Amino acid sequence: MRPSIRWRRWLFLGGVLGLVALGLFGRHVYEFARTPLGKGEPAVVQVPQGASYNGVIGRLVEQGWLAPGDSLEMKVLGRALGATSRIHAGEYRVRPNMTPLTLLNNMVGGKVILHSVTLPEGWTVRDFLRRLAAQDSLDGQSLPGGPRDPELLRLLGLQDAGFASAEGWLFPDTYRFPRGEEAAVLLDKSHRRMERILSREWRQRDDGLPLDSAYEALVLASIVEKETAVPEERPMIAGVFMNRLRQGMRLQTDPTVIYGLGEEFDGNLQSHHLEQRTAYNTYRIDGLPPTPIANPGREAIRAVCQPAATEALYFVSRGDGTHVFSETLTEHNRAVRRFQLGGR
Repeated sequence: MRPSIRWRRWLFLGGVLGLVALGLFGRHVYEFARTPLGKGEPAVVQVPQGASYNGVIGRLVEQGWLAPGDSLEMKVLGRALGATSRIHAGEYRVRPNMTPLTLLNNMVGGKVILHSVTLPEGWTVRDFLRRLAAQDSLDGQSLPGGPRDPELLRLLGLQDAGFASAEGWLFPDTYRFPRGEEAAVLLDKSHRRMERILSREWRQRDDGLPLDSAYEALVLASIVEKETAVPEERPMIAGVFMNRLRQGMRLQTDPTVIYGLGEEFDGNLQSHHLEQRTAYNTYRIDGLPPTPIANPGREAIRAVCQPAATEALYFVSRGDGTHVFSETLTEHNRAVRRFQLGGR
């Protein structure tokens, strides 16, 4: 037999054996991809920003989810699926019954663990910022200092729109985010929601409101939000304020006084505070304060845009969270004596 023929036979045989080996390894990787990890208790695997695919495999080995000898299979699986450059940073929950294929699909799909933070209705911007700063799962290193911080105004696009304060411009809600999210992202998301909701409610407003703009509605909605925790009362509260504005009466609402006092307020509103002149003291100024005093929810905004039809000009707390509404000062004084002065 000529050497050239013998060489071709050996080459052919080597090729066949190579294909068989490749097929067997491919079958092995296929089975590996669909075999549950089956190790330990459910845990969280962190994929840092910018981590390489080999780095991700290293973390899985470190945490015991992959045996060191399985690294090659995981690398081949990732390349076969085109996943090596498509892994999203974040936290992933890993369970013993999860397969490598499912885990990899989750990482490529960005199915990260989401954390949440609730920003309640009626809280101020400072309240929101303090809550965001307290979230260790958020990146709050560059949080603004307050509602008039130029960086916050720039972030929300309010500076270019001519607003000097971000108060009222954040929508209260529960927001979900992956670990490491910048707090600025949540602030921007909250602001965009407020813009959309305010615009929608303002478009659907009743005719003849004594308000010149959606921003004035936002200012008044923040006062309504602070005046009552009873949802059903918001349209009535708004109706009283509308009547006062139409008649040129001062709003005379305590929450505006408290906001104007700022850090000076110690939780005890006294009569001399009502005499103190600030830009927000509606016992001393006509009309609306210059900015909102809190961040109102949708229902407070809707109440201002669609207030109750009422002749009432006054209201006083019963002490249980609800209010008595009166059309005349005489009726109001009677209600004050009964509910505030113990009948005196």
